[in-house]
This record gives sequence, C-alpha cells and structure tokens, in this order.
Amino acid sequence: MRYVVGYTANARGHDAVHLAVALARNHDVSLDLVLVVPEDSPFNAVYPPETGYDDILNEQAQRWLDEGLALVPDDVTARAHIRRGDSEAQALIDAAVEFDAAALVIGATNSGLFKRFTIGSVAGSLLHSSPVPVALAPHGYHRTEPITRLSCGFGTRPGADELLDVAVESARDRGLPLRLVSLLALDGGNSPGLADAAWVHAADRLAAVGSSADASGGAGSVTEEPEIVVAQGRTIEEAVDRLDWEDGEILLIGSSRLAQQRATFLGSTANRILRALPVPMIVVPRDYTRHSA
Repeated sequence: MRYVVGYTANARGHDAVHLAVALARNHDVSLDLVLVVPEDSPFNAVYPPETGYDDILNEQAQRWLDEGLALVPDDVTARAHIRRGDSEAQALIDAAVEFDAAALVIGATNSGLFKRFTIGSVAGSLLHSSPVPVALAPHGYHRTEPITRLSCGFGTRPGADELLDVAVESARDRGLPLRLVSLLALDGGNSPGLADAAWVHAADRLAAVGSSADASGGAGSVTEEPEIVVAQGRTIEEAVDRLDWEDGEILLIGSSRLAQQRATFLGSTANRILRALPVPMIVVPRDYTRHSA
C-alpha cells in the first residue's frame, strides 16, 4: 500500500511527512513524497532550455526532497518524486492515481484558529476533488508514533453508512479502538431528545455493520467495543473543542453530499469542525469503495 505525500520545503511539508509516517507505521505502507515544480514560470523566458536552468531547478527540488526523506525513520519505506504541472493539486492527484495510492497526505497552513487548521489553495482544491481520501495534518504536527485511536464523525446524511464501513474496517485492520462521534445533535442544537436519538441511531447502524460482516464471513469487529459519543455545544466549534482528543488520534469524516461521485467535497459542517480540530482529519470521498485507509 502507498500514500502520496504532498511535500513542500517548509513547515507545512514537514507536518505532512510526520503525519504520513504516523499513518504508515505498523501498517505496511510505503510513502511517495511528491514535490511539484511549476510547468511555466517567468524565468523560462529569461533562461531558455540551453542555459541549463531546468537542471538547476531540478537539482534544488531534489535537495528539498532529500531533506524531506531525512524526516522519514528507517522503519518506513519512502521514495521521492519531482512532478511538473501548472496545478499542484492536479499533479498530486495524478501521482496518486499513477501509484494507485490509498491516500493523499498534506499539511495545513499556519494561521488557523489556535494555529490548528487553515485551508490553503492546494489543500482546498484537493479537499474538493480528490478521488482518494485526503489526510490533513494540523499546523505544527510533530508526532511520528503510530496512530492510537480512530474517531469517525457520524450522522444521518447520505453516505454515513459507507463511511462507517470504512471506519470499522480501518480500525480492525490497524487494531485500533474506534470512537463514533455523532454530529446529529450539532445540527439541531442541544436538545436532550436529539442527543439520545443520535446515540441510538449510531448504535443501530454500528450493530447493522457488524451483522452484515458476520453474514458475509468477513471480520467486522474492532479490537474493543466502539465508543459512541454525542458532541454538543452552542456551536460546532465549541462541541468539537469539548471532546477529549488523544495526541495519537485521527478523525475520519465523510465528504459532503454535494460531492460528485467518488470525489471529495468539504462541506460547511466539516469546514467548521476542521477549524476547531486539534488532531489530523481524513476526508473520505463520496461513494468510496475502500482501497484501504
């Protein structure tokens, strides 16, 4: 299994590498660090091909990639690639398709709420068009130890059951505890009745996933009984902030219903969650058939 890492020679690129290493450890995953060099630049007219400017640019890009590879520990396999393109996001998607990658890993910018997440132009494009899950590292993410818990944002909107399937299988394959975070109460306020209904709905769907896996002969359970929590607060941001988050946790969330088939689209609710989230997030494309996460 392979993960494509959108690498840049700055803190954002380092955050992405750290998250990719944490995801790859103990999971038989290799990393492909991809640095995108612009296809056209103002220097092309000043330095025509015979001047060797392209060679100089490639040498610099390779040095940056070597710095990125130096961040990867010996127990994780990693390769480096230089890609050219007018769109960094499209070049990364093309690389993910070429390598049959299970995920794209990128970093956030550094001016978000509490310096957690702000979506830059490249990340924004990926989070609205990628055909594979996109893992986003918060600013200043230094953890490289394996992931310790998987949380899944769960509600009643279309695609919720498919996301739950991905979450259960991912937690099972990684041997991780699974926590279902119901977002239903966030949409409707703090009504106790809505909170209870959200909990019951999540429990029912979780039981259905387990029954379906048992009937098909698959392994549908995780290492321990999944926890179900209903996040509540005056705002979505407050509800997310009230939850307990482990340092080694990651949140799995589904793409908006506005997404085209098998593509990501970061909806308004997910965007608000992201602004307050202190841990990495993985956005799963709509109608995604699990490659592996």
